[in-house]
Amino acid sequence: MTNNCLTKVTKMLLTCVLMATAVFSQEETTNKNKFRQLYQELPTPNVYRTASGAPGHEYYQQQANYVIELVLDDENQTIKGKERITYINNSPDPLEYLWLQLDQNMRAKDSDSKLITVEKMEDFKSIGALQRRMFDFDGGFKIDKVNATNGKPLQYAINKTMLRIDLDQPLKPGARISFDIEWWYNINDRFKVGGRSGYEYFPEEDNYLYTIAQFFPRMCVYNDVEGWQNKQFLGRGEFTLPFGDYDVSITVPADHVVASTGVLQNEAQVLTTEQRNRLRQARNKFDAPMFIITEEEARKNEANKVAGTKTWRFKAENVRDFAFASSRKFIWDAQAVKVGNNTPLAMSFYPKEGNPLWEKYSTRIVAHTLEVYSKYTIDYPYPVAISVHSHAIGMEYPMISFNGGRPEKDGTYSERTKYGMLGVIIHEVGHNFFPMIINSDERQWTWMDEGLNTFVQYLTEQEWERDYPSRRGPAHMITDYMGGDKRYISPIMTNSESIWQFGNNAYGKPATALNILRETILGRELFDFAFKTYCERWAFKHPTPADLFRTMEDASAVDLDWFWRGWFYTTDHVDIAINSVKWFQLNTKNPEIEKAWQQERDGQQRQHIGVERNRSEIIETVTERNPEMLDFYNKRNPYEVDKIDLKEYQNFKASLSEKDLALLNKGLHFYEIAFENIGGLVMPLILEFTFEDNTKEVIRIPAEVWRLDNYNVSKVFHFEKPVVAVSLDPFLETADTDLSNNHWPRELEPTRFNLFQEKQSRENPMQRQKRLEQITE
Repeated sequence: MTNNCLTKVTKMLLTCVLMATAVFSQEETTNKNKFRQLYQELPTPNVYRTASGAPGHEYYQQQANYVIELVLDDENQTIKGKERITYINNSPDPLEYLWLQLDQNMRAKDSDSKLITVEKMEDFKSIGALQRRMFDFDGGFKIDKVNATNGKPLQYAINKTMLRIDLDQPLKPGARISFDIEWWYNINDRFKVGGRSGYEYFPEEDNYLYTIAQFFPRMCVYNDVEGWQNKQFLGRGEFTLPFGDYDVSITVPADHVVASTGVLQNEAQVLTTEQRNRLRQARNKFDAPMFIITEEEARKNEANKVAGTKTWRFKAENVRDFAFASSRKFIWDAQAVKVGNNTPLAMSFYPKEGNPLWEKYSTRIVAHTLEVYSKYTIDYPYPVAISVHSHAIGMEYPMISFNGGRPEKDGTYSERTKYGMLGVIIHEVGHNFFPMIINSDERQWTWMDEGLNTFVQYLTEQEWERDYPSRRGPAHMITDYMGGDKRYISPIMTNSESIWQFGNNAYGKPATALNILRETILGRELFDFAFKTYCERWAFKHPTPADLFRTMEDASAVDLDWFWRGWFYTTDHVDIAINSVKWFQLNTKNPEIEKAWQQERDGQQRQHIGVERNRSEIIETVTERNPEMLDFYNKRNPYEVDKIDLKEYQNFKASLSEKDLALLNKGLHFYEIAFENIGGLVMPLILEFTFEDNTKEVIRIPAEVWRLDNYNVSKVFHFEKPVVAVSLDPFLETADTDLSNNHWPRELEPTRFNLFQEKQSRENPMQRQKRLEQITE
């Protein structure tokens, strides 16, 4: 090899070494502390959104007003409509084009939603599942016209679930534009096609129950965060919508009853005199629901179809969306609710198939939901809140929700059905607050409405019934998910369409996080004030995650960046272990105490190392055969207290204050406990100490104990009584995924092993009780 080649090789090696050193140095200097601030993750505050989490002094939002005329064709299951949209540009930007959402196009034959669905044959475990997969449905909007108000066609383009209107001139800041759209579409059978809205068919009497939403082309949001929020609707990421006023006329069969967003404007044209009188009474009845249409009346109505149509007209102010339900099967009840200075009307619309559950619970749980949510957020501002029953559904819109929970045909129901119904009504009615009023971007962040709503749902359930069997909220319910395979877990801060385990990620984990924040980290008073501040700041506005995070810190004076990072930006889990416990007592220097203690301890150690066993097994030692080998050290008693010991102790006492001497003689027990953060998620240390006399003491240590070392810390505790046991997270507050390392001494956590495969019974407990009563008779 030539000298020239050697020089090149040397240079290459030197370059590699320098690059490796630079990378290593960069990794060493990168701040990976779990308590570092969220400056890199959160957007820079500006005139639209402040560092405190409040709307800025130049915050703006657009407005879209709608006048809509609809015809529901009950013979062909179609919707035909025309609308005039008035769009107001409150932004500082001129807009060259407008974007509208065409959500029904998710069911069009060329929909991307079908193409991107990941499938395996094992997903199709029944003929019904295969039929749904192969069902050929002509879904999607059929756009007939997009015109200016003078009838001139507007230039537009459709891209899947989005429609763009190209303007002749940019819409200037502060200006408005009105235009007309005509369309129609086939309504989907929810049992065959699925969907948030659609119809349920009752073949026994050839009747339909329609729950209709996403039924009209709707304006997209334009704001300071996303510009136009025109991400395609693929099915999961729901809806991002501007506020506006609605005037909607709905033409339906003459014997249909319509429940809708907004306030009915033409009661005299669509309701009987008796129904109007009952409705008037219900507006002042606070103690219990009263029927507007009884079950007997509904049964007669569904059995006798009449010819002709009626048009129901509703108006709604400052709402972000509109939905309605229509059927000749509806029972209708209502009661008034007192919420601050407002008196909204809680109402339920349901077919006879919902009874006896629905007439007993639905409207009462709607009223309860409004009361509890108003306490923790803002007073419910709308005039009505409606729960509509349709089988196996849970979906929310302003002032109206569609909810499942159906008894068996014999009128019995399982516990799961009952609490499932109560839970879904609370949840969907609760969505009036998140996101219908506190109007977050569902298309981007599902958790901002589902997670916050599920959290307040938990509070509402607990105020409905003691020991209510809530499915989400308590910390221990999320541990299996958080401790699971990280390949199939997403951070909460993941776009709605890209989430693994949707329910746990968007509902369960954020609800649990907020519950822990309330119960364990901030405390109820501090949390409730901060959370309510967020709700008040962002009511009828468009908040982002940063606005929530910053407001919670701003209103509580607690740095929570470590919490948001760990719970929302990572897939770390909680697994904190007690690694060791060491017991110490202070040396009093009193020879009478200390030498007696040493003698007892030495005796115990001799037993431990087998000295006593040697004494019996060794017949004779060398010094026993030869006593002359013994000297001073064999004959002295090291545990004897002599005059020098006493004099030295007196001198030592004289050097101490009375306070110091009292501390030495108190007999305190000190315990040094080492903790290890195995899961990566830092959390407070909640410790329960059990003493020799079986009394207990709980000590709570804030999460900041991990601020210098995120993975290993130790603490020293002192007590006047000996400790016999230590338990970490004794009340299951922190979502610790492994309880086996939470105890000293170690405790085994039992698991029930089912030896036999249990056959699932299709009989609910109410049916079993009926059978038992028959046997008894």
